[in-house]
Amino acid sequence: MPGEAIMNNEDAVRNEWGQICSQLKTEVGEKAFNSWLRPLSVGSFSNGIMNICVPTRFMRNWVITNYSDRIHKIWEKKNPAIKSINFVVQATEDPTIGVHNSSCRSFMKKIPNSPAPQNIYQSGADNLPFAEYTAFNESGQSLSVPLNPQYTFDNFVVGKTNEFAYAAARKVAESDNIPFNPLFLYSGVGLGKTHLMHAIAWHIKQRSPEKNIVYLSAEKFMYKFVRALRYKDTAAFKEQFRSVDVLMVDDVQFMGGKDSTQEEFFYTFNSLIEEGRQIIISADKSPSDLEGIESRLRSRLGCGLVADIHPTDFDLRIGILREKAKQFNCELPDKVAEFLAQKITTNIRELEGALRRLAAHAQLLPGKEISLETTQDVLKDMLRSYDRRTTIDEIQKKVAEYFNISVKEMQSSRRARTVARPRQIAMYLAKQLTSRSLPEIGRKFDRDHTTVMHAVRKVEELIVEDKSLAENIDSLRRAHEE
Repeated sequence: MPGEAIMNNEDAVRNEWGQICSQLKTEVGEKAFNSWLRPLSVGSFSNGIMNICVPTRFMRNWVITNYSDRIHKIWEKKNPAIKSINFVVQATEDPTIGVHNSSCRSFMKKIPNSPAPQNIYQSGADNLPFAEYTAFNESGQSLSVPLNPQYTFDNFVVGKTNEFAYAAARKVAESDNIPFNPLFLYSGVGLGKTHLMHAIAWHIKQRSPEKNIVYLSAEKFMYKFVRALRYKDTAAFKEQFRSVDVLMVDDVQFMGGKDSTQEEFFYTFNSLIEEGRQIIISADKSPSDLEGIESRLRSRLGCGLVADIHPTDFDLRIGILREKAKQFNCELPDKVAEFLAQKITTNIRELEGALRRLAAHAQLLPGKEISLETTQDVLKDMLRSYDRRTTIDEIQKKVAEYFNISVKEMQSSRRARTVARPRQIAMYLAKQLTSRSLPEIGRKFDRDHTTVMHAVRKVEELIVEDKSLAENIDSLRRAHEE
């Protein structure tokens, strides 16, 4: 066919593609052309189908949606042999060209005037040319924060309070297919959710080194998005985050109140889900309890598997101390382990920090072995702090005494105002004065977390309306803080 003969002529291909690019640049403008069309390259042609090589999946989807019809019409008018155009994602091979396997390489290396990838970043200190951008996007190294080599599944101590979250994390890390999407891990501070996030990333990297895994905090996601807005570089931002295989965002609660960031994250989330990519999220509350997060985003976050890591129990804390003692290469007497497990109950990081101090003391001062006496001396500041900390039990007891009811009544199902109002105040103070999560507070009152949420909102409203009640609550708060 005449058209086939034309297409087999590489000079004709070069000329046609150059003419098409010139026309497109005039039509869409230089900025859009540099961002989306300049990185494209001519591939192979067979049976009326012209292959166009695209560096990433996200760019392919964007070009198909916004430019494919126009490219086809222009080229079909120049060469009737072209019946359709196929956009193919190709991995980076030649750093000076950016893409290409066999379907692209044969033409592109012989067409010096064909448009090569150029800088799609318009300004900023860390601008990178497109070829470098594609490389770091594929590896994920420039997006991810460093992973802690100690945070692996092997170093994670499993107990009754975290076994479900651990099992869910391993399932995601070990599965070839996505078992649930997203995986949402939540807990209070220092209970191991970040450890599990890092462990998932390490395991996937080990099993599938070719996968593009991005792990970062919600704050870093916000920083990158704000920077993209500042430098009018949102297209590149979208390209980065919508081309990953696994996206892991830690502490998503910090997006609360950041409407524009939430909107971008919402669309990124949807894009990755539709593409069948894995998303893993962590927060300090369940999706339904996240404050300042739009309802549609909360709904998306909760549509996969939600796993809660509960506060540690005594046996788990003992297990963690023994595991850490091995890592720190120190001898930890059982009495000391039991003492620490009884005193430091809310935060694994603080428990680890206490043991690290003891190990350093023993190693730096020869002859100073870890004992109960040295533990009490070395950690006296930390132990005093823990002795002063308020518990939910103490709050219940003092509020009950203040309103002349029993703790048992407060925990009962009675709805009389004389019992319900003190119960709500105790829940409010528990939220204000402790680091316990809403579900934890609810369990102390034999209620679910939604009841605690309602109580907190109700008391906040009453404090504004009722000065006498506000004074009573302030008096109770000061009594607990003394």
